[in-house]
Parts: sequence; structure tokens; C-alpha cells
Amino acid sequence: MNGVERIEALLNGSAADQLPCMPITMQFACDFIGAKYLDYATDYRVMAEGQVRTAEAFGFDYVNTMSDPATEAADCGATVAFYPNSPPAIDESNALLLDKLAFTSLAIPDCTAGRMLNRLKALDLLKQRVGGEKQVEGWIEGPCAEAADLRGINNLMVDFIDDPAFVTDLFEFVLAMELEFARHQVAAGAQSIGIGDAAASLVGPRIYEKYVYPFEKRMVDGVHALGARVRLHICGNTRKILTGMGRLGCDIVDLDFLAPVGEGRQAMGPGQILLGNIDPVRVLRNGTPDEVLSALEQCHEEAGVRWICGAGCEVVRDTPHENLKTLVQYASSHSLAGSSNCSIE
Repeated sequence: MNGVERIEALLNGSAADQLPCMPITMQFACDFIGAKYLDYATDYRVMAEGQVRTAEAFGFDYVNTMSDPATEAADCGATVAFYPNSPPAIDESNALLLDKLAFTSLAIPDCTAGRMLNRLKALDLLKQRVGGEKQVEGWIEGPCAEAADLRGINNLMVDFIDDPAFVTDLFEFVLAMELEFARHQVAAGAQSIGIGDAAASLVGPRIYEKYVYPFEKRMVDGVHALGARVRLHICGNTRKILTGMGRLGCDIVDLDFLAPVGEGRQAMGPGQILLGNIDPVRVLRNGTPDEVLSALEQCHEEAGVRWICGAGCEVVRDTPHENLKTLVQYASSHSLAGSSNCSIE
């Protein structure tokens, strides 16, 4: 089976020759081909080359188009700092919506121009090169994350209490923009769309359920309506919102290393496919291959058969190749029977 077939088999509850392996590589992939990260984040050809060569060298089942969380915000007009060999970053001290009155003139940018166009071109190139062999994954920002990029994360957290109506209006804008961007990505070749909503890990369960969850749910449903799979990635400690995350209907839910896989499985039930969640620094980067193997075995035991090999978050750029190969070797040594209730082999 190839990567596309393997991932779809797991999603459909069918038999597969092995577990899928889908670690997030951005800076690692860039370094692997000897490029500068500025070029990786701004030139679709460099991104595609890094993703294809890394996925083929290590045996990953997919390629992705993540580079940084500032793509949409930059095209909205936000101030973004670019660095020679680090990811672009939002200038929160000069956030686009630092003055809330600026929201009245904010318009959804043209998704076929600017930095968003670069991602569309990357998807098209990835589809041409490996689309039939490896799943091609697009990416959008979640409601909380993108609102934080536009408003400033500290301001947004205060807005939840002081001006929830503004938060709701801003989330509506983000939802419309991201679904439009997702539509273009699917048309360009994305078979799945990752939704990154890191800022959601900073709110408590009450705010999550009242404000964040409804928009994440509409975003997930909207992407599904486009015909794509959905992968949810919320960095950080999501232990207090795991139940809500499990109700979103995502095809895949990533768990960062701060949220134990066992807790995720208990909160989301046996049917939800989980990905992760070994510590990308203390285990995958700093550990030995045996320690990586032990961590994978524990994750697999806690998650059961509905599980994908991967780290809790991005693979650190100087991760030893032997450790990353252990991740792939573990996946390749475990096949999947065609039942969501089967035991680990």
C-alpha cells in the first residue's frame, strides 16, 4: 500500500499493511535539503522539494504545506517579521486589529494572491510530484489562532471577557476567510486540510465550549463539505478541552505531548483516530532510539488501533535521523486489521 491508501484504510476502518506515519516536518524538512527557512516559507518550490525529499527519504505517508501561522494574517495586512533561517512571526505589538475599530474596514483578502497563493502553488506542485502516492495536506488557521494573529493573543484573551460580541464577529470573519482559503486549497490538490488552532489551548473549558467550539465545528463541517479530510492540531495542553475536540468530527486529532494519549482516548471514545504524541524535544530529539521506541509503544497501547505515528508537535530541526527512522520503523512493523475494535498486533 502507498501512503494515500494506508491513511484512507485507517480512516475507513479497513485493513492496512502498516500504521500510517505522519509527523509534522517544517524546519527539519528545510534543513534536510540545505535551504534557508525564509526560502522554505516564501517559495513554494523550496517547500515542495523539502517535503518530497524528506517524505521519500524517511518513508512518511504524507506531505504538508505548513510553514508558519502568519500566512493569512499577512495577506490581511498584518505586520509580519521575516528572518533568514527562522519562521516568520506576527508583530503582536503592532497587531492589525490592535484598535478594534480597524475591524470595520477588514475585508477577506484574495486567496489567489500573496502568501496564500504560494501555498496553492505548493499544493499543485506536490500533487504533481507525489499526489498519487502520499496524502497531500493543506493547512488553515483555526478561529482562535487566526483571531489571535489579527488582534494579538493577549488582547483576544481579554476580549473573551470584556467584549465577547467582538470575538464572535471576528470569529465569523475568520471562518469565512479560512473556508474560502480551504476551498482553493482543495481545488489545488489538497486531499486533507489541517486546522491549526494553538491559541485554543489557552482558554478554559467554559470559554472553549461557548465561543471556540462552535466555530471549530463549523470549520470542520465546512472543510468536509468541500470533500477533504480534516486533521485538527492544537499545540499545548488541551487536557481540559479534549471532550469538545472529540465532538468536532475530525478525521484525525493530534495530541501534543502535554495531553496524555490515554486521556484523549477516554475523552473522545474508541472511534476517534489520534495522532502522536511523543515529546518532540525530550524524547524524539534528545532521547535514544530505544527511548523513542518505548514512548511509541506506550502511545500505541493507550490509543489502541485507531492511531497514527507522530510526535506531539513539529519535529525539531536537529532531530537525529536515527530517532526519526525509529518512528517510521515502528509504524511499518505494525499492520492493521479491518476493524476499529481490533487489538494491537
